[in-house]
Amino acid sequence: MREIKSNKKNPIKKIFIKICRMFGFEIIDQSNFNISTSDKNINESLSVPGKSSITLPLGKIEITRSVTSLDIILRTCMTVNMLTQSKKRMFEKEKSEYTKRTLISIIKSINYAKNIFKNTNFKIYIIDYNSSKNQISQLEEILKKSNINFKILNLEFDKFSTQIKKINEENKEVTDKQKSNMSNIHQSLLLSKEKSDDLIYFVEDDYIHEEISLSEILYTYEKIASVTKKELIICPTDYPYLYTQSENTKIFLGENRHWRQIDQTLCTFLTSKKIVNKYWNELTSMCKTEHYPFEKPLHKIYKKELCISPLPSLAVHFTNINSIYGLSPNVDWKELWDSNEN
Repeated sequence: MREIKSNKKNPIKKIFIKICRMFGFEIIDQSNFNISTSDKNINESLSVPGKSSITLPLGKIEITRSVTSLDIILRTCMTVNMLTQSKKRMFEKEKSEYTKRTLISIIKSINYAKNIFKNTNFKIYIIDYNSSKNQISQLEEILKKSNINFKILNLEFDKFSTQIKKINEENKEVTDKQKSNMSNIHQSLLLSKEKSDDLIYFVEDDYIHEEISLSEILYTYEKIASVTKKELIICPTDYPYLYTQSENTKIFLGENRHWRQIDQTLCTFLTSKKIVNKYWNELTSMCKTEHYPFEKPLHKIYKKELCISPLPSLAVHFTNINSIYGLSPNVDWKELWDSNEN
C-alpha cells in the first residue's frame, strides 16, 4: 500500500477527514498511532466531557448524564491526631501537616480537572472544629492563591451534638472526639442539601490525592451513570482491608483506571445530591447514633446503589502504617506525600 505522508499533499484525505468529523467518526493511523480526525495521539484522552466517552478499541459511549458542578466539603480538625487511636501517623508529623497537604492535593486536582471539565463549577467548603486561628489562616492563605471559590465554616457543635445518643451500639459512651466527628458529618450533609446542585465530595482531612483524581472521578461518573441510567457513589481510595474479603465483584473501565464495585467504605465518598436526598434518613442516622461499624448506614445504601473504588487508588488515607484502613497498595506513598508539600 502506498504511504500517505502528509494531509497537505493529499487533498482527498483532508476532505475524507472532514466528512468523518461531520459524522462523528475517528480515523486512527496504526502506523504512527495518530488520530487524524482529532489531531491527537492514541495515548491521549479522546473523551469529551458531557458529550462522549471514547475507549479504544471499544468505541464511543454517548454521555447522557453530564456533571454540572462539584462541591468539595472538607471536614477538618487539626487538634485531634487520630479519632479512635493513640498511634502516630505515617511520617509522624503534626495533624495540621496532613490537613494542609490534603487541601493542597485537592486544589491541584481541581485545577487539573478545570482544564478538562470547562463547563463544571467547582467550590471548596471547609467545616472546621476547634483548630487554632493561625491554622485556619494558613488554610485560608492557600485557598486565596488557588483561584477557586471557597468558604470556611466553623462547626456548630452545640447545635448538632445534642442530637447524638449518649450510648453507642456497643453499649459504650460516645466520646467527645466521636461527637465532634458525627456533628461535622451532620453539618456537611445539611450543607450539601442546602447549597449543592449536583455532585458532592465528602472528604476527611487526611486523604492526599493524585493530581488526576477528580478528573478521573468525573469522567467515570459521567460514563457509568450514562450506561446504568442511575446515580452512584464513588470512593476515591483502594483500602487495604477490602482485600481481606473474598467476594464477587464487578469491574468497570474508567478513563485511566479500572474500578470495582464495593460494599464498604469509610466516610470519604462522592455522590450526587439526588442520592443525598433519597437516603437522607439513612445518612443522618450516622450523625445521631454511633453504629458498629460506624459506617453501617452507608453499607446498607451500597446494597441498593452502585458504589465503586479505583484500581489503583486515586487518594491515599495517611493513617498509621499498620492500619488496614490506610495505605493503598501499588501507590508511591512517599512521592505523593512529597509532591504536596507546597
